[in-house]
Amino acid sequence: MLAFAPQAPDHSDMKGAFHGTSSSYHTMPASIRAALGPTNTGKTHYALTRMMAHASGIIGFPLRLLARENYERLVKIKGERSVALITGKEKIVPPGARWFSCTVEAMPLDRKAEFVAIDEIQLASDPDRGHIFTDRLLHARGTVETLFLGAETIRPLLQKLVPGIEIDIRTRLSSLASTGHTKLSRLPPRSAIVAFSMSEVYALAEVIRRRRGGCAVIMGQLSPRTRNAQVELYQNREVDYLVATDAIGMGLNMDVDHVALAQLSKFDGTVPRPLFPQEIAQIAGRAGRGMKDGTFGTTADCPPMSSALVEAVEQHRFDPIQRLYWRNHELDFTNPANLLKSLTRPAPLRGLTAGRVASDVTTLESLMLDPDIREIARGKRATALLWDVCQIPDFRKLGDDSHTRLCARLYTHLVKDGTIPPSWMEGHIRGFARTEGDIDTLMHRLTGVRVCSYVAARTEWSRHSALWQERAREVEDLLSDALHERLTARFVDRRATSLLRRLDSDTDRTLLSAVKPDGEVLVEGHSIGRIRGFTLETDVASGPDRQIILRAGRKALLHEIPRRIRMLQDAPDTALRLDTTNGELFWEDIRLGRLTAGPSLLRPAIQLFPAEFTDAVQKTHVETRLLGFVAQLIQKDLKPLYRAHAMAEREPQFRAVLHRLMEDGGITDALPEDHALTPELRNRLRKSGVEIGRFSIYCPALFRTRPLALLGLLHALHNGTALRATAPGRVSLPWSDIQGQFGWIRAGDTGLRLDIAERCIAEMHQLALRHDHAAPPGLASRLGIKADILLSVLKGLGIAHRPAEMPPTAHAGPPSPLMILKDRRTRASRRRKTHSHQTQARRPAPPRTDSPFAALAALREKVRP
Repeated sequence: MLAFAPQAPDHSDMKGAFHGTSSSYHTMPASIRAALGPTNTGKTHYALTRMMAHASGIIGFPLRLLARENYERLVKIKGERSVALITGKEKIVPPGARWFSCTVEAMPLDRKAEFVAIDEIQLASDPDRGHIFTDRLLHARGTVETLFLGAETIRPLLQKLVPGIEIDIRTRLSSLASTGHTKLSRLPPRSAIVAFSMSEVYALAEVIRRRRGGCAVIMGQLSPRTRNAQVELYQNREVDYLVATDAIGMGLNMDVDHVALAQLSKFDGTVPRPLFPQEIAQIAGRAGRGMKDGTFGTTADCPPMSSALVEAVEQHRFDPIQRLYWRNHELDFTNPANLLKSLTRPAPLRGLTAGRVASDVTTLESLMLDPDIREIARGKRATALLWDVCQIPDFRKLGDDSHTRLCARLYTHLVKDGTIPPSWMEGHIRGFARTEGDIDTLMHRLTGVRVCSYVAARTEWSRHSALWQERAREVEDLLSDALHERLTARFVDRRATSLLRRLDSDTDRTLLSAVKPDGEVLVEGHSIGRIRGFTLETDVASGPDRQIILRAGRKALLHEIPRRIRMLQDAPDTALRLDTTNGELFWEDIRLGRLTAGPSLLRPAIQLFPAEFTDAVQKTHVETRLLGFVAQLIQKDLKPLYRAHAMAEREPQFRAVLHRLMEDGGITDALPEDHALTPELRNRLRKSGVEIGRFSIYCPALFRTRPLALLGLLHALHNGTALRATAPGRVSLPWSDIQGQFGWIRAGDTGLRLDIAERCIAEMHQLALRHDHAAPPGLASRLGIKADILLSVLKGLGIAHRPAEMPPTAHAGPPSPLMILKDRRTRASRRRKTHSHQTQARRPAPPRTDSPFAALAALREKVRP
């Protein structure tokens, strides 16, 4: 059974872990004890207290973040001169240091110490790092006291492998209860959401930012400085949520009330597998602190935990660990082959087993295949150095042979030159000292700097190791700060987070709000958006709290909206504008609404865009002002139509025609009968600006750019058709582009502007009134069409014509031109109509049946015998 393992372990310096020679390394101390129990039992605090009670002590932690955190705690109590920090990439060892905070791999076990402690000892069952913890369990001893801290699941193996060990079972200081599955949007504040991949962490953090304002992000790959900055962001309550990997399960102390797992499985480095109950308990145990109870559950797409799993976590009842992973520490440095053979020696005791092949062994095997390395790796000293180089952690994990090549280059320098060249250190460190790029790029550079820090921390490898350590630390701090800024910028909306903390149904009444002269809306000093016109535009986080924030912002508009309504009412028409391409209305270039179909074509309605009106009266005031502007605009741009309609009051004979013309918006197809309007009346209409054409009655003045665009919009709104924009000045277009648009008629596959088509028909009629006539030159150009489609357009307009023809080959001369033919069908139709009227006039009228004479005739018929 495997115990919990962090996602990104700190493979630190292992020198002295396997070949220490101090007698204290094997001497049995006066007491060996273990403090076992779940999280939040005070084990770490107890160990630090016990260590400080001795004259000297060493404590090993599973993460460099924990080693750093507890180093800082010790410094506050004992002072910088008395406390040392040793990790794979950082060494702070004052001359008089007595108490050491280390990663487990980097513990200086060749140094005598009264007290030695190992934290999270159950990690001896981890197949990757377990052999390090097992080695410490079997061999790391304090001269006075040795203490192991961990989960109770390791108790049977502790009693078996360390005879006489005293075990103290500790109980959790607070309770841990399940709340089942909770939606991300309903997670309570002070929650930690845990996932097991970087991509999942990013996705969850993005959702939390949108819905809850922001979150801190904790991952094992972060540098201590970045991690501390993110923790501080959470601890200072700048954000109320934390999204993390399972790195938080290893004793990182934060004020978490609820732990929500977004996944119940993980990739353990080899295969995906379900989480073990003790792993879930280790993570869930971060909820609650001291005497404060905590809760746990699942969230997002993760299903609820089974009742058996929940009970095991709540009661801290798990199957005991069955085996620990082991690797031989008594190594043979005669030559690389013997070294590798000694590393793969089988376990000497039951309950111990070989773990996965570690990266240092893999690197050793690869370097042994290099003939140049085999040539120089001769003798114990060279072989021991080769093993030291192989233990450089592969922080970058690029998945290629770059790490092996790096180790080969460094080993060659150390053997041949006795030191690592300053140019190598300078080049690598300077290459990583760049802060541009995204989060993943900065994290990749941080892993590269960690390799440089590890190499610089090996003081025997460089003549100026202190200088390179300082340079590497400066670059790491630079990258860490940049990474913290990127994480905060991407996953934290400070404004929304601050407001969400204040805004609830009871307290939002006291929030201070205001509107700046430029329209910016402030709530509690935070900008939540901008008032444009009468609409509050904001980019606050979406989700259930959005309405709360907007409600607070609208309070600042209680006096601003009435003021703006008065400004709109007093504004001249020149401050308003109608976009005839889409019907939108603007006030000082601010969209207020759009036109919609109204009671009639020339009386449209208005639909206002969403606004912050407090009542219907305010909305009515705005609509009335805009409708007044639109009415004035229609009367101004369609003045010829209104002038013609006014003539109907003076000329009753025109009333029917002009009424239909007004109703239809300047063009009507209600053509009168030939005898309805005499030529004199037609001339009077023409002088008043109204033409009677073959297709329609229309006002030619309405076909200017502005009136035509306005009428096109009004017709589209009234008829519920789509409005298609046309280039100003065009008189012809493909019919497919303007089908159904106002002011255009179809002529074959071409659409012609109505006034141009009517003018062309009238002109051709005049030309061929008495006899066939040649078409005028430039006719296609006047119609705005190409010459090759002129015939189809003439046919579509109903103009009789004969195409141009070449003379027969037997005759010389120019070709005959395009001819416009006399409209014989029209004259014949008129003759037929005139003859019909004359015939009807000569035909006797039928007898009337409703006259008194008809009644007498009917009575006479009845009385006739």
